[in-house]
Amino acid sequence: MGKRVREGPRPETDMIHLTKLNGSEYVLNADLIESLESTPDTTITLVSGHKMNVLEPVDEVVSRIVEYHRQVFQGPFVLKRASGDPEH
Repeated sequence: MGKRVREGPRPETDMIHLTKLNGSEYVLNADLIESLESTPDTTITLVSGHKMNVLEPVDEVVSRIVEYHRQVFQGPFVLKRASGDPEH
């Protein structure tokens, strides 16, 4: 039986869900990630220096981090127009 890997971030949370090598789920605050390595398992190094290995490939972890930040920063923010952009 293969290990299950979660299919991306849950919209109801502000953290990313990952799968440890033993198959258990791990929820991580993406803002605490310092670096990712593929060695060949994906190794996540946190700002505290703690390291953890997960089943998801580096590209998938990066996608989840991007989606996490997209969820965090979408909302009542207004983007300024670049100079030279026409006003509507």
